[in-house]
Amino acid sequence: MNLSKREFMQVLGAGTMAGMGMGTYAEADAATAAHGLYDIPKFGNVSFLHMTDCHAQLKPIYFREPNVNLGIGSMKGNLPHLVGEHLLKVAKVRPGTAEAHALTYLDFEKAAKRYGKVGGFAHLATLVKRMKASRPGALLLDGGDTWQGSATSLWTNAQDMVDACKLLGVDVMTGHWEFTYGMDRVKEIVEKDFAGKIDFVAQNVKTNDFGDPVFKPYVIREINGVPCAIIGQAFPYTPIANPRYMVADWAFGIQDENMQAMVNEARGKGAQVVVVISHNGMDVDLKMASRVSGIDAIMGGHTHDGMPVASIVSNKGGKTIVTNAGSNSKFLGVLDFEVKDKKVADFRYKLLPVFSNMLPADKEMDALINKIRSPYESKLGEVLGVTEGTLYRRGNFNGTGDQLLLDALLDVQGADIAFSPGFRWGTSLLPGQALTREWLMDMTATTYSYATVSQMSGATIKTVLEDVCDNLFNPDPYYQQGGDMVRVGGLSYSCNPLESMGKRIYDMRLNGKLIEADKSYKVAGWAPVAEEARSAGNKQVWDVVETWLKARGGKISPRKLNMPKVDGVLPNPGYAKL
Repeated sequence: MNLSKREFMQVLGAGTMAGMGMGTYAEADAATAAHGLYDIPKFGNVSFLHMTDCHAQLKPIYFREPNVNLGIGSMKGNLPHLVGEHLLKVAKVRPGTAEAHALTYLDFEKAAKRYGKVGGFAHLATLVKRMKASRPGALLLDGGDTWQGSATSLWTNAQDMVDACKLLGVDVMTGHWEFTYGMDRVKEIVEKDFAGKIDFVAQNVKTNDFGDPVFKPYVIREINGVPCAIIGQAFPYTPIANPRYMVADWAFGIQDENMQAMVNEARGKGAQVVVVISHNGMDVDLKMASRVSGIDAIMGGHTHDGMPVASIVSNKGGKTIVTNAGSNSKFLGVLDFEVKDKKVADFRYKLLPVFSNMLPADKEMDALINKIRSPYESKLGEVLGVTEGTLYRRGNFNGTGDQLLLDALLDVQGADIAFSPGFRWGTSLLPGQALTREWLMDMTATTYSYATVSQMSGATIKTVLEDVCDNLFNPDPYYQQGGDMVRVGGLSYSCNPLESMGKRIYDMRLNGKLIEADKSYKVAGWAPVAEEARSAGNKQVWDVVETWLKARGGKISPRKLNMPKVDGVLPNPGYAKL
């Protein structure tokens, strides 16, 4: 795609206008606000709709955006590493509006009560139909992390989400957590349920033995007579971030050279538009966009960054648009292209928040969701306690939801220290809400959620923290594997993200005393990636936490966050201290 500087500034301005008018609707009723949010003018002749990282959330939820999303080095002060007012300023969105609530953590409790829940497939379906009606031929792309993250998805072996996505009208998708159901189940869904309906694409997944493609690398679809290629980029570090045994026969990786070859091949077959549906994470997408030419847009996922404006990356072939559509079916990205003379001439981009009280539930989808949930409603709805504080997960270092899990692991397992993975999926609860089994499963539902207890030396504990920290803060995005810092209970520490590997973590203390390198400590955790864990006879983490919740007498007091002392990088527009 080739745009002059003047054209680029015009396009960028147009792409942010959705937020500028929201002040008009800030005090309006839901119907009027919906009119302002969702009546966006059609543009061009080719359109893509984008959802990603819904994590199997079929019903509307609350979801608090992070107040910590640190960018370091060249990423400091740049998207996606902006939070709160800094993000609103770049997006030109007025504080206090519905859109400001969707994008940030600001005044979360007050705004959540005012604007209601977000997401829900029945409400998303209404918005998808609305956008497809105004944009004939538009394709719905799913960036993955769709089949995992809820109790019903786990209990139905992902069938609930497969059926919901077919009804939603997903056209093309790629994956990540999908692979944690195992190779056989993924292939079964792709070859049977999706056959003739949804294309599963991933140019970077190949067999270990001969390097053959496991899935189609791309598809070419015509939109209003324009041939468009959609290339898949699955999460490149699946065998590292998740148990390798679940994808034992498959190799992943970023594979820039093959991506370039696929772009060239698709162009050679007549594609006038090339879009990558990616699960790299946004920093990786930005680097890939600078290295691979001929891609018009990368519509990304994995890092759950709801980006209200598109980033434009230059490369030797021109420019590439990079977007990310958040998580939990909370947003729908809309990317419109004007294609002239067999190439992209212009574009418009909008990120639409899905407010369940501004969009009526689609009746057909609502009926399917009720059917899916019906056998499990009593189990899902069982009240395990009432939270007196807000519970949330997102943020680079910790969240109150994970703190609850850590507190439970420490108490029930009798451990000195507890670790909880830096997962970014999980829903939020407001003070006074019932803490149900459904919420607990929203925070813990994986196919390998075993609770563990082990003895670790102080040196090993430091190594674990250093390894995860390097994964999060390595200055080269291609060495970042997504997710946030492992959450830590019982142990305090300091962190300097700007230091090199092995030097970022220091001043580790337990009960005020320095951790000794050669001393052994009892450490609780969950979701181990080692294969032997599945046959060790350990309880599932939700059973451990449920035991703790039921012993609280019905009330769960506000959690006190165990946050590390962060050195060397503050102040930072990606860090807001509460």
